[in-house]
Amino acid sequence: MVTHVKDIKKYFLLVFLFFFGANVLYAEDIKIAFVNATRVMNEVPQADAIRKRIKDEFAPRDKKILEMQTELKKQEDKMLRDSEVMSDAARTKLERKIFTLKRDIKRAREEFTEDLNIRRNEELDKLQKLVYKAILSYAKQNKYDLILGESVLYSSKRVDVSDKVIERLREEYQNTVMGTKNN
Repeated sequence: MVTHVKDIKKYFLLVFLFFFGANVLYAEDIKIAFVNATRVMNEVPQADAIRKRIKDEFAPRDKKILEMQTELKKQEDKMLRDSEVMSDAARTKLERKIFTLKRDIKRAREEFTEDLNIRRNEELDKLQKLVYKAILSYAKQNKYDLILGESVLYSSKRVDVSDKVIERLREEYQNTVMGTKNN
């Protein structure tokens, strides 16, 4: 089913380009550009700020998991070193403690990963909207008729406006940072 939908999309794109291409013969100054949105999203300072914010937000939980792993290692070493001289009750108690620590670490890692992915996706969604608005604003301001994105098989540097969109987002970020510092 997915392949069928992709084929339909490709067909409509080809039909659109055919008709649009035919109209180009009659139009004089149609402005077309290409933006590599993935590159834009990776290179703008907002992406670095998001990565830092998420890292700072999740650092305490990551540290806690590392501490739990250190404690587990300590208890496992104790078991290896002292198991032969321990009483059965003490060994059983230590085995339970190790089992519980392993379970708690596994649970903490899973929750950490899930929460991290949710936050990353939330921030990625915000960044995508910001990049889209910047592309749209740039296109309107510079009177482009068509901006192409990820499905482009080739684009020359002449029509690639990615650098200009990145610069626009850098300026917006600097203005935001400077506005925050002045307040």
